[in-house]
Amino acid sequence: MNDIALEHLGKVDPVMRRVIREIGPCTLEPEARRSPFESLIRAVAHQQLHGKAAETILGRFLAHFPGRRFPRPADLTAVPDEAIRAAGFSGAKLRAIRDIADKALTGAVPTARRIQRLSDEEIIECLTECRGVGRWTVEMLLIFQLGRPDVLPADDFGVREGFKHAFKLPAQPRPKELLAYGERWAPHRTTAAWYLWRVADRAKAGPK
Repeated sequence: MNDIALEHLGKVDPVMRRVIREIGPCTLEPEARRSPFESLIRAVAHQQLHGKAAETILGRFLAHFPGRRFPRPADLTAVPDEAIRAAGFSGAKLRAIRDIADKALTGAVPTARRIQRLSDEEIIECLTECRGVGRWTVEMLLIFQLGRPDVLPADDFGVREGFKHAFKLPAQPRPKELLAYGERWAPHRTTAAWYLWRVADRAKAGPK
């Protein structure tokens, strides 16, 4: 599928063809073993924080569940709010975590098996009902957990920054402009987004 995606992107977009040649093969590998519940909790932890700080908070949080790689929704009911706050979660994030766990217990957050049968938009509609979970968060789940091939997170700063540099623009495109242009990349917009992230990373690193 990866070769097909690269061939398609290179055929329909000369700029993307150049970017693929400069960056090299796409190395995106979804983390398929994570449940939607785990992915959402991890996403909430990372909101508005640098990765290292978020992972430190998650480490303290996971210490409350010895013997488990990650807690189940029911496990959270045994941990008091004070302990979760002490791990480093804000009040808003605590409320989000509780809501996600509650919805997972009732089935509103689908299991890993059931989510496979849902379309991208059905998943977005379903999971954004959770407190603190927006469309961007679910798009990250679609890309990095489920490996959905045609997701273009147009609100993502890195994707828009990568587009600006790839196309040599003076400013980032608006999300609607990016979505409109990205129609030509379908049904491989996830791969296009991955390359735009890499372009943004390269621009941030500066000339070698």
